[in-house]
Amino acid sequence: MLSSSRYACSRSGKGSHRIENLCALTGGMAGVADLGPHFLRACEAAAIAAADWRGRGERKLADGAAVEAMRAVFDSVPFDGRVAIGEGERDDAPMLWIGEPLGSLQGVEGALQVDIAVDPLECTNHVALDQPNAIAVLAAAPRGDLLHAPDCYMDKLAGPAEVVGEVSLEADVSYNVEAAAAALDKQVSDLHIVVMDRPRHEELIKTLRGLDVSVPLIGDGDVSAALDAANPACEIDMLMGIGAAPEGVITATALRGLDAHFEGRLVTTNEDHERRAREMLGDDVDRIWGRDDLCSSEDALFVASGVCSGYLPGVEKVGEQVAVHSEIIDVAARSRQHLTSYY
Repeated sequence: MLSSSRYACSRSGKGSHRIENLCALTGGMAGVADLGPHFLRACEAAAIAAADWRGRGERKLADGAAVEAMRAVFDSVPFDGRVAIGEGERDDAPMLWIGEPLGSLQGVEGALQVDIAVDPLECTNHVALDQPNAIAVLAAAPRGDLLHAPDCYMDKLAGPAEVVGEVSLEADVSYNVEAAAAALDKQVSDLHIVVMDRPRHEELIKTLRGLDVSVPLIGDGDVSAALDAANPACEIDMLMGIGAAPEGVITATALRGLDAHFEGRLVTTNEDHERRAREMLGDDVDRIWGRDDLCSSEDALFVASGVCSGYLPGVEKVGEQVAVHSEIIDVAARSRQHLTSYY
């Protein structure tokens, strides 16, 4: 599993503050970024609720707790929000459903209209087993600027800024490996490319290892893995393979704010998903979506809070309080903050 104990990654951002140090928000929102403290609170609430289920073997109960906690916060946020894409349909899990209205200003003239891509609990299995890298995570952008699609799968390719324009899902694995090595000034044998440990990736893993690439396998959590791949201070060079589409949109938003590489192509696995995808996207179902297609606005945010320690520290008790560790990437500002809040 990817965790701080296995790979040396520096994740220091601009600032480490308590939630009280964030600006207090009033009416007349100028943009999505102004809602950052509210979105942070939503992720923190989901993380705290899910953390109670760590190691209890009940992934759906953990997921349900995170969903309800996040929904309760969203109910009070002063915006006209909508879930553009979310996790849960594929496996009949608790979810904020696609198209669900969010916020306290539904239908109010002049209210800020925002789309949300969300997974209230990324890595539900890891929470059930108390394993690393579980997070509560979302991306936000103006209405229409995040991919609005069903909860299907997505073939993904993520990497640092150096590989932008050098690798693509249009190319085969061998080409992308050689191109990444050249862009990063590394030998192919020095590359580390993360892949999710799934039967569907058997050929991909075989091909990569046949090229003498190191292939760390992860059980879940490709959002964290992609962010590690975008981090020059981390040993991970790229992420390849098929994961959930909502996480792809969330990841694209984060990587836009880091000027890193991300591409995705939707993958449907049954007739219902294919039908729904074509109803929503038409012929675009088959296209390759670039990072800036999946998140087409600079006025966008990525917000994540740790549940189980790994990419972010997990929820922890500090005396009589609970500490929650989070990350916010402001796309327009190209800023990355790590924050600790106490409840």
